[in-house]
Amino acid sequence: MVAYLIRRFFEMMLVTFVVAVATYLLLSAVGGPPTRGESQIKQTAEDRARLRARYELDLYWPVRFARWFTGHPAGPLIIGGNEWFAKVPMGCYLLSGDDTTCERYVYLADIPTYHPAVKSSKGVIFGDFGLSTVIKQGQPASALILSRLGPTLELMIISTLLSLLIGVPLGIYSAVRQYSRFDHIATTFAFVGASMPTFFFGLLLILLFSVMPVFLVQAIPWIPKLPPGTREAIRPYEIANWLPRVAPGTWTDHLLHLFMPVSVLTIISIAGWSRFVRSSMLEVMRQDYVRTARAKGLIEQIVIAKHALRNALIPVVTILVLAIPGVFSGAILTESVFAWPGMGTLYLGAISSSDWNVAMAITFILAVLTVISILIGDVLYTIVDPRIRYS
Repeated sequence: MVAYLIRRFFEMMLVTFVVAVATYLLLSAVGGPPTRGESQIKQTAEDRARLRARYELDLYWPVRFARWFTGHPAGPLIIGGNEWFAKVPMGCYLLSGDDTTCERYVYLADIPTYHPAVKSSKGVIFGDFGLSTVIKQGQPASALILSRLGPTLELMIISTLLSLLIGVPLGIYSAVRQYSRFDHIATTFAFVGASMPTFFFGLLLILLFSVMPVFLVQAIPWIPKLPPGTREAIRPYEIANWLPRVAPGTWTDHLLHLFMPVSVLTIISIAGWSRFVRSSMLEVMRQDYVRTARAKGLIEQIVIAKHALRNALIPVVTILVLAIPGVFSGAILTESVFAWPGMGTLYLGAISSSDWNVAMAITFILAVLTVISILIGDVLYTIVDPRIRYS
């Protein structure tokens, strides 16, 4: 097992590096550099050069990637008091008027001058993702991510736990009572929940619980009206004339704002979990060892819990661990519909506004979480099924 974990650790490092290269290459190639808004201003060639150097666009692509990933090169190599490779060109600082030739190169010795350490990233492998260039210009991308992480974890953990607590037992019972009336009803609702688009379901809840009560309040005075979005209110409000006003920032205010986004994510996830657990349970319950356990006279609950469910959880573990990165990244559509200030809206905003440091930071963290989740899944296999061993 130790040898397997060591081998997997090196494989994870390789996969992480490949993902980092691919992410940086793709986001650098899609266009829309951070300077596009400022390039509309009339500038001299020297002004454009300083602006390009501000975002390290004056460096060659491999050099930019190396500095983003490791923080190096940060200057010439110094050995025994001597500078090595100081005159190796790292990029082009000043372009000609038609941008076809280079008039002034950036040499390795020039990097501390054009890109001082105070403005440069120490490397993503050291937890430094650089500075935000658009969303909150000059603020570290890591601080921006941390400020959005709490709301996303709150939303995703609650919805994931609720969907598992409801969806897994629902799938087990549907498999045990296959083709019963309950199974048909659960299957119908699962298909509706799985096929309904997230944004449509979110807008439907806003229509039902926030918009329609405004028009029905004259006919039904007691009907409650829920807040349609954001995480908390900015001023006191009331949800019904027979209830006290809700103060912003209170637990009641927080729970009311959580209700609709959590409901959307939970209902859609329940549909997927229940169908997946049902199919896995049906496959296991047809196996010979389950029939043998029943032939021995074991109680049906023991057959299901000890023999069927434990083996049916093996493929479920795979889906469960792959949901870990989603807990970090959030639900982009759901957060956008309900204006939830989480990672999903941050990622969408970073992509749409070309804030590449923030977008690459989130993508890189998701890649690391994904490879770690797969490793956790491999370890959990040995716990769920003792027959699995890694040599």
